Amino acid sequence: MSDTAARPGARERNGPTPGTPTHEHVSLAEDWVASNYSPLPVVISHAEGAWVTDVEGRRYLDALAGYSALNFGHLHPALVGAARTQLDRLTLTSRAFHSDRLGPFCRDLATLAGKDLVLPMNTGAEAVETAIKTARRWGYEVKGVPDGRARIVVMAGNFHGRTTTIISFSDDPVAHDHYGPYTPGFDTVPFGDLEALEAAVTDDTVAVLLEPIQGEGGVILPPDGWLREVRELTRRRGVLMVADEIQSGLGRTGTTFACDVEGVVPDVYVLGKALGGGIVPVSAVVADRDVLGVITPGSHGSTFGGNPLAAAVGQAVVGLLATGEFQQRARWLGAILDAGLRELIGHGVDAVRCRGLWAGVDIDPRLMTGREASHRLLEHGVLVKDTHGSTVRLAPPLVVGEVEIQLLLDAFAAILR
Repeated sequence: MSDTAARPGARERNGPTPGTPTHEHVSLAEDWVASNYSPLPVVISHAEGAWVTDVEGRRYLDALAGYSALNFGHLHPALVGAARTQLDRLTLTSRAFHSDRLGPFCRDLATLAGKDLVLPMNTGAEAVETAIKTARRWGYEVKGVPDGRARIVVMAGNFHGRTTTIISFSDDPVAHDHYGPYTPGFDTVPFGDLEALEAAVTDDTVAVLLEPIQGEGGVILPPDGWLREVRELTRRRGVLMVADEIQSGLGRTGTTFACDVEGVVPDVYVLGKALGGGIVPVSAVVADRDVLGVITPGSHGSTFGGNPLAAAVGQAVVGLLATGEFQQRARWLGAILDAGLRELIGHGVDAVRCRGLWAGVDIDPRLMTGREASHRLLEHGVLVKDTHGSTVRLAPPLVVGEVEIQLLLDAFAAILR
């Protein structure tokens, strides 16, 4: 972790020999890759820490961090070391056999979360699907909901992934439309509206599924105290509180989990992204035995879920979080980021929402769209991602220093001028 930064957008001195031009790589991707993304016109060839380098040798500050998958930066030595060591030993057994890495990983992750059990998977969407299946099975076998009637309350503006079941309760038309018929069993209420949530919970409700902070929605923060109220309501009504912390968890918000900000412990954590250290996809559902105990042999599985390579990296990630250093850095640098962004309100910025090193910035739509802002920041050597019109999301790796944060703020001020 360093507070030194090279001039963005410039070639590295003594850096890599310029490779194939950017436009040729972009053209190749456009010819051969399905268009499920619309990336910015930059082609990254290698990276380290908070910095990436393109094929022509230009450096950029990565202020997106793989949507929080790179909380610890690119190629963190402890995580790369764990992966390299494991690559020489064992990478996959399937869950038909035990591996020497799975138990220690699950023990350490469960301890970090204060829970009994871990059900390891690969991607975030897999983990959300696993949590939905677990909640329904728990509802039938523990709560006593009549078979086929289990319902889950979700939040408007949610983003939990893109599988068929998950997009069935998405209200984003781009993610949702033209994929029906849709999976039933979900009731949607406004994010942050306790009264609507209470009205939606019935005897057939088995879970409330929420993001403590809606990342894809533009880093949308709930009202103060809302998470505590949800926790009290779900306990009182005998409903599971399921927190999707795939983007918000593992240090991003200045606490280990975003729920920690309000001292809330949900029944179920859904984790992913940063759990794989930006090296391999790792996700998990973490809960106590009275919830995850409903999963029995053959009732759920994954060939690669909990594989030795993923477990080795995941355990190393938990080790980094166990020191508290990264949570502290996110609080400290997040306060600097928040203060700097708020100075731009009224000068091309309409609103700022910041929690730790995670921010949503609403740009005056009369000035530019979020996409246009992302292109302009690219020209200033900073990589970000837009969402929902004129909003830009910022999620720099937790290894950045004050110099990088100031560089990000300066770039933002420059594009608004």
